[in-house]
Amino acid sequence: MTESEIPRITRPSIVVLGVQPGEPPYRLVEVAGELAGKAHSVLDVIEIARSVGLDDVDLDDPDIVRWVGGDKFTWTSWWPYHPPPHEEGERHAKRQRRRGRKEPSEGSEGSEGGGPDETHD
Repeated sequence: MTESEIPRITRPSIVVLGVQPGEPPYRLVEVAGELAGKAHSVLDVIEIARSVGLDDVDLDDPDIVRWVGGDKFTWTSWWPYHPPPHEEGERHAKRQRRRGRKEPSEGSEGSEGGGPDETHD
């Protein structure tokens, strides 16, 4: 096998990782294998590239930028956020407190006031 027949394997200098849950959602950006920043949009990716000395980056060139978990138009997650178990307990308690305030008391059902099922002569 000659040198020209060897497959060309390159690692893009910029890797934009998948969408992370948050308010707002974001994507982590690696440059040369090192974490370089957090991006909320394509403009942030360009700004991070410029901050490390990479000007005029072609975001569509796979030899330069690798998009993981979507492309340059993917900035929201495809699934709802599922908190870790320790946060879920706190959220469940808050939900129960809210429900306790909003649910009518047991004696309030069927109270006078002429609901939609009642007819008046």
